Amino acid sequence: MRQGRTTRVDLFATCIVDQLFPDVGVSVVRVLRRLGVEVGYPEGQTCCGQALYNSGYRREAREMAVRTLGEFGDSEYVVVPSGSCAAMMRVFYLDLFEDEPEMLRRAVAMSHRVYEFSEFLVKVLGANDTAESESGISGGFKGQGSAAFHHGCHLLREMEVRDEPRALLGAVEGLEVRELRDAETCCGFGGSFSVKLPHISEGMLADKVASVRESGADTLVSCDMSCLMHIGGALRREDPDIKIRHIAQVLDEGSRG
Repeated sequence: MRQGRTTRVDLFATCIVDQLFPDVGVSVVRVLRRLGVEVGYPEGQTCCGQALYNSGYRREAREMAVRTLGEFGDSEYVVVPSGSCAAMMRVFYLDLFEDEPEMLRRAVAMSHRVYEFSEFLVKVLGANDTAESESGISGGFKGQGSAAFHHGCHLLREMEVRDEPRALLGAVEGLEVRELRDAETCCGFGGSFSVKLPHISEGMLADKVASVRESGADTLVSCDMSCLMHIGGALRREDPDIKIRHIAQVLDEGSRG
């Protein structure tokens, strides 16, 4: 973390967090503030356009992207509590505007400042480095019980974020991190994929739930609430004692507990 100045970020909340899991957004802000970060929230933000883009509605997705670039184009950092939305803003905006040089220039400029939440904590703040704990930058996260981590597809394959969330969980004192069989395999959500191809989605989900239960973990953790919403629905039916938590909630609860 840079010394001598306050790091400022603008939070892109995402649709799912804003509409369905606002407590995750609150945890993101609390953790960032605990680490000395000033958090802004551009009030004109809306959907990043990913759902439209994935469904082939490029014109409508561009309209969402133009709005997002207008709201976050001057941000020092854009922090996103979702690998899939972060991937849309960092990777797929470049595809959307490949034939529009000025918009492409703006999209490229913003792409270098877009970070998924766990990626930002590790790569920019060094929040998994317990050697920094005396400075107040990191350390002091405490937990209990056991947790398994699920890799979201976009976070892993488009953002290339693999080790950062596991490093953060490993730095939570008292939390046992258990290995998840096929941790990097898709859970079967995929947005509209789960609606258009429900039987395939259900089969993939059943495999994921089985691996979670085999791990014996008390909690399933991920960086994407879309994945956790999908897996959590099945867990509530089959093993309601297993909790789901966004990684920001784990860190937030650990910092307060």
